[in-house]
Amino acid sequence: MTNHVHLILNPNNEPENLAKLMKRLAGRQTHYVNHQENRSGSLWEGRYKSSPIETNAYLLSCLRYVERNPVKAVMVKSVSDYEWSSYSQHAGLTENKWIDDDPVYLSLASEKAEREQRYVNYVNDVGSEHENQLIQRALQRNQLTGSARFIDEVESRLGVRIEQRGQGRPRKERVK
Repeated sequence: MTNHVHLILNPNNEPENLAKLMKRLAGRQTHYVNHQENRSGSLWEGRYKSSPIETNAYLLSCLRYVERNPVKAVMVKSVSDYEWSSYSQHAGLTENKWIDDDPVYLSLASEKAEREQRYVNYVNDVGSEHENQLIQRALQRNQLTGSARFIDEVESRLGVRIEQRGQGRPRKERVK
């Protein structure tokens, strides 16, 4: 994208790996761009945003959201035209050794060609507006991407309350 990057990553059982990766990525990219453009200073505004994904229910939806983003931004006409995405691998157009296929993707079909075609069909189906809004809100607010049951499970594991609230303070009710 012209002003942001989407990465779908699995930090395995060590969530702090995500922060370490993003710190290293930001440092290296900033150093590279500053050197190329003979400039100094920060490259990106603010901290990265992350949204833990309920894998079985929402991973493919999140992949579709990310793959369709350049089309939505009118950067390309077709998802396959954007060279910086994993779509070409998942659709069988290229092979990238650095992208791991998630078990959810692999479960689309046992045969490679059929799985790739199902993925193409899935991504070409725009998805529901509700689903797209859920993913977009979760990304913008660093919230969980998943069902109420998933949120309850994460709350239980962490021992903290997690709510999908809007930004800012709640409005005070007017006394009449």
